Amino acid sequence: MQLKIYQVDAFAGEVFTGNPAAVCPLEEWADEKLMQKIAMENNLSETAFYVRRKEVVEIRWFTPAAEVDLCGHATLATSYVLFNEENYQGNVIRFVSRSGELVVRKEGNLITMNFPSDKPLPSAITERIIRSFNLQPLSALKGKTDLMLVYEKEEDIRNLIPNFPAIAELPVRGVIVTARGDNSDFVSRFFGPQVGVNEDPVTGSAHTTLIPYWSERLGKNEMSAVQLSSRRGYLHCKHLGERVEISGQGKLYLKGVIYTE
Repeated sequence: MQLKIYQVDAFAGEVFTGNPAAVCPLEEWADEKLMQKIAMENNLSETAFYVRRKEVVEIRWFTPAAEVDLCGHATLATSYVLFNEENYQGNVIRFVSRSGELVVRKEGNLITMNFPSDKPLPSAITERIIRSFNLQPLSALKGKTDLMLVYEKEEDIRNLIPNFPAIAELPVRGVIVTARGDNSDFVSRFFGPQVGVNEDPVTGSAHTTLIPYWSERLGKNEMSAVQLSSRRGYLHCKHLGERVEISGQGKLYLKGVIYTE
């Protein structure tokens, strides 16, 4: 079997920045074990697979270790491929996923994703959390899948040293760390050794938790955000109550063919 593959840098103004994701168009769904093997072989934080139907596009996301319920940057990458490489007609895509319907719009160079909001609730700062980083957070909150730790300032986020074995023991998909930004509304980093990604360069799905939190804290619905990984990612965020909008650009890095036998 031969499959198309694209690699797109998501939330990136130029290639070699943002978060790279692989995108594989399919005519019909492949065997789940094969998709997992392809994601493991790609060794990127996410590989997205999609199947186009008449009215919608079905999408699934795989890390090198597991299938996940939602991935923002791989959705942006998939949208970029559809809009720019796969002759998709129109400026709106309706994705069907394990997280429900996801609507994506193309607005010039920006791709805007509309996702369900995941407002976090206060949680205890446990000894396991304290062991996970070199700095203790001001507060902890829990979303549907992720733990969020809030720190005093951007410098704290830059200087955090993760203890990956300790983080991997936390009963969550991953850990978001965040603080107010110096030149943006807020900054973050994301650690997910539980799903095979020690530190993700830019995590769109984490912003479904970050946006409602910072919107309430800052008293504003539109915000700028930076994910402080070594590659950096830049996001425009909007809080819509039960939904959030996350916008960014994509840059094509490669396209080719996968040979599965």
